[in-house]
Amino acid sequence: MLSGLRVLDLTHYVAGPYATRLMAAQSADVIKVERPGIGDGSRRVGAFPDDVPHQEKSALFLYLNTGKRSVTLNLKNGASAPIMRRLLEWADVLVENFSPGVMERLGLDYERVAAVNPALVMTSISNFGQTGPYRDYGAREINLYALGGLMHITGDPEREPLQMAARLAQYGAGQNAFSGTLGALLHRDMSGEGQHVDVAISEYLATILENALSQYSYTGSNFRRTGNRGYGRAAWGPYPCRDGYVGVIAGPDHKWPAMAELMGIPELADERFADRAGRAANADELDALMLPWLMAHDKHEIFERAQKMGLAFAYVAAPEDILSWEHLRGRGFFAEVEHPVAGGLEHPTMPWKARSDTDSGDGMDGNDWNMSAAPMLGEHNGEVYEGMLGYSGAELARMRGMGVI
Repeated sequence: MLSGLRVLDLTHYVAGPYATRLMAAQSADVIKVERPGIGDGSRRVGAFPDDVPHQEKSALFLYLNTGKRSVTLNLKNGASAPIMRRLLEWADVLVENFSPGVMERLGLDYERVAAVNPALVMTSISNFGQTGPYRDYGAREINLYALGGLMHITGDPEREPLQMAARLAQYGAGQNAFSGTLGALLHRDMSGEGQHVDVAISEYLATILENALSQYSYTGSNFRRTGNRGYGRAAWGPYPCRDGYVGVIAGPDHKWPAMAELMGIPELADERFADRAGRAANADELDALMLPWLMAHDKHEIFERAQKMGLAFAYVAAPEDILSWEHLRGRGFFAEVEHPVAGGLEHPTMPWKARSDTDSGDGMDGNDWNMSAAPMLGEHNGEVYEGMLGYSGAELARMRGMGVI
């Protein structure tokens, strides 16, 4: 869907590379600029096969950079400026996630970039955005969860707030950068004018607080942490079972009698449990009735039996469950990617499928997205610098000796 789009990728680690991965998977031509000899920091993060670090075998880097081309360029070396100017003239989009001020010090702030290519869309991703009093503050994932407000509503009510385990803020900000870039491109296509898209990672978290902010604005009351009894409901949330955890969803009220039938526990049909308020008032007794049955059954069995009765149960899926899930397999969600150093790997493709009215199948599968292997460091120097920009082999050798590429 993005074939023909030219993207200059100055990103590293997670948020920026995820935004450009979404572009590359849709066949945008993404040239990733990395530091000579070092590359994207995620190359050193892993996980690695057998726990042996290797810059070409990081699972994180390989996932985030499928479908891209890699060139090396030392942006701090003044001799890199002519090369960067040519790349800017080539590009439709530039994506970067340096700390605010770094691009200006490199001579690549939006004003100077736009002077080279007025139609360019430049997208900047940072912890707190390009403006505001926190602009230059540092943060890690735990800081962003705290300052973004999500930590306040996560955890048990009688315990300290909790951070979520995944890099949710980074991937969410990457999605925001992707959608913001596409919006700016639409504006560019209509007006001919480029834009600077400013994405703050902390603002992504503040936008997914459910109704916590509006609740406080309207009523002055704070959204409380509810732990596994989501929204203060009983029989609602993850419960232990024989081989893990299963998600029990007791609702709507007219479905409650099916719970007694599912578990074969007549006491669950008692009028005290018939509505949400009654279940909440008798939550401990309700749990005591359900837990023995849950502990005697496996999560997949509970899930399938409940779903067949119209109960919206789920189960807590471990990675092996996801990789073996026949539903995702049936939708072509995974693609086998062969890397020259790391070997064969399976990657998720994209978080959506697309289909036109002329398609005969069910839309895109793993073979339709651009899932070529993540590049080795500087793999495409010759292809880009010689084949695309016109530098000679001798010029590249000289620039390599100067530490430019």
